[in-house]
Amino acid sequence: GFAFLMKNPKVNWCYETEPEPNMHHRRISWPRGKVLGGTSCINGMVYIRGQREDYDHWSEQGNAGWSYDELLPYFKRCEHKAEGANEYHGYGGPLWVEEVADEQKLELADIYIQAAIQNELPYNADFNGATQEGAGYYQANIRKGKRQSTARTYLRECQNRPNLTIVTGALCEKVLLQDGEAIGVEYRVSGKKEEKVVRAYASGEVILSGGVINSPQLLELSGIGDKTHLETLGIPVAKHLPGVGENLQDHLTINIQQGLNGVPTFYEESRPLEMVKNLFKYLLKGRGLLAHPAAQVGVFFRTDPKVTRPDAQIHFAPAASEPDAKGNLKPRPGTTATVCYLRPESRGSVHIRSTDPSVAPAIRANYLDTENDRKAIVAALRRVRDIFLSPALDKHRGAEFKPGPLVQSDEQILDYIRSEAESVYHPVGTCKMGSDKMAVVDERLRVHGVKRLRVADASIMPQIISGNTNATAVLIGEKCADMLLQDAGVNVTLPEPQVEKAKPRKRKAAKPVATA
Repeated sequence: GFAFLMKNPKVNWCYETEPEPNMHHRRISWPRGKVLGGTSCINGMVYIRGQREDYDHWSEQGNAGWSYDELLPYFKRCEHKAEGANEYHGYGGPLWVEEVADEQKLELADIYIQAAIQNELPYNADFNGATQEGAGYYQANIRKGKRQSTARTYLRECQNRPNLTIVTGALCEKVLLQDGEAIGVEYRVSGKKEEKVVRAYASGEVILSGGVINSPQLLELSGIGDKTHLETLGIPVAKHLPGVGENLQDHLTINIQQGLNGVPTFYEESRPLEMVKNLFKYLLKGRGLLAHPAAQVGVFFRTDPKVTRPDAQIHFAPAASEPDAKGNLKPRPGTTATVCYLRPESRGSVHIRSTDPSVAPAIRANYLDTENDRKAIVAALRRVRDIFLSPALDKHRGAEFKPGPLVQSDEQILDYIRSEAESVYHPVGTCKMGSDKMAVVDERLRVHGVKRLRVADASIMPQIISGNTNATAVLIGEKCADMLLQDAGVNVTLPEPQVEKAKPRKRKAAKPVATA
């Protein structure tokens, strides 16, 4: 299901980058959710928050209120941890998070973990706890086999409120501005017979949550961005903010495929009879292969002993594939490890190329632009190979499918990465939070120089976090909601999460704001 969503234009914008200069000029696929709930509806469902130092670094740059200790209560408030609350996890929040159930754990998953431990990595029972380093099971946004997107966990419970209007089939075209402040948005609704342009006026504030691509796109279409770029397109400049669309960061990932024998993989499970069995397991109990996240097991490690904290991440999948005569991928007995460098130095951009909102912006990820990024991802691939050579896999190990035994030198590995690497779908940073000249929003997510306008999505991250980004995107929404209430004079407190079993909490209706 996850793989299907990555290429389905009904639910996916199916963006792609411009030809990447350091990737043999390939265009890289950038799936983004085209549904209520956004990319939380099509992602791999892995729940990772990143590292304490990620957020402390944000705070050290002058973003008050964004240190790890200040954000942990929000992570806990967001969360409904199925196994109960503790020092690091909440219970009773909207976002369902659960561990991999014992009956769901694959035989191969434990082998992965043992192989990593034999490669001098610790076992980690909670990547979202005291420390991230090590090998263990991922937590996931899955409940009874069903994806727990923000549409299901947040929107569904409040969709019938009298102060909420949901408009689908609509494309926001610009923010309406008057005398330096946002007064609403303009959007186009496509009906069966005709299109119409609608203006929605805000009684409070306008909040953009378009994500790393569409939030900067909307700002530029509205005349907020770099003056030179806007004038080139004939857009009247409402506010010169050169950082709009800049500071783009993403995790680049590369696959290592290892042949396996004598242990169940997707190859065996994909046979017709086994697929029927898995379908019944899923329909009757929400269990089985069809209820798995993109990866059950992961590893966080350091690419260099001099590094003080993990800077690379592995997702292990019990599947490998090869193209058939028609170019279609077919399964073969093996496993795939996707590894990414977590803190790239390379920076890219997202900018509109047209005044037409339906034209996709130009995305330039600029992967592998620094020597450090290139060295780190080569080292990360070598570490995966070392893990696959651990004794735990001795009786199962077959041939290495990718990159293959002929790829050995750093130069050969780097060329393989340039030829094969893809995004792991974690783009951030194009409406950077901060106070420097390239910042777009302040620490309260208010767009610099424009009143009554905020951005609340992954685009505000000054630096990419060390891991999957969905949990942090949800946190940004939670924190923005509190800021709106506080600035409206409402006293906001963070409740202590419940440890005992309880239903996810109901939320009181708040003052309506226009969203886009």
